[in-house]
Amino acid sequence: MALHLHEACILLLVILGLVTSAAISHEDYPADEGDQASSNDNLIFDDYRGKGCVDDSGFVYKLGERFFPGHSNCPCVCALDGPVCDQPECPKIHPKCTKVEHNGCCPECKEVKNFCEYHGKIYKILEEFKPSPCEWCRCEPSNEVHCVVADCAVPECVNPAYEPEQCCPVCKNGPNCFAGTTIIPAGIEVKVDECNICHCHNGDWWKPAQCSKRECQGKQTV
Repeated sequence: MALHLHEACILLLVILGLVTSAAISHEDYPADEGDQASSNDNLIFDDYRGKGCVDDSGFVYKLGERFFPGHSNCPCVCALDGPVCDQPECPKIHPKCTKVEHNGCCPECKEVKNFCEYHGKIYKILEEFKPSPCEWCRCEPSNEVHCVVADCAVPECVNPAYEPEQCCPVCKNGPNCFAGTTIIPAGIEVKVDECNICHCHNGDWWKPAQCSKRECQGKQTV
């Protein structure tokens, strides 16, 4: 009787061992760090060559499918060797373009310069202005400023004066010339001393006066 009881205990222990071994599987144990790293690497560095194409956002396209790699790229077709993209002949950007956007296959000009800048000031197209009393300027459609400088005539006097807001000098007292160091008016003879009478050249106001000597009237001595 004791022998049968002993055999029964041994059989029970064997059965419990089998049940415990079957209940514990490999999934109950966490994967090793090396296995986790290997799994992550496969997710990050998947090789889609010959299988598909990936855009900038990570979306995968099938072979033969048409897609845009990015917002500023031209459309492409997914091929075995990778994307085959369109290369259109884009229109030229205006040379006066001040704002270019790259939101599509071709760059697009959004703003063209329509003004002129001259000495730190802004002028509209075809606007005329005078930066100085002797200059007349205009803002051309080419965004360039063209100026004309006044050509002043030779003044008819030896003492011209410049007035505010006037380009050319003026002769306030009319035409004149020098007789020695004395300024005499044009058009009349002027006795400059006891012996000389002078007058200005007609039209040649910058030349010295023409003078003629007369019989000097000396002072009588006592």
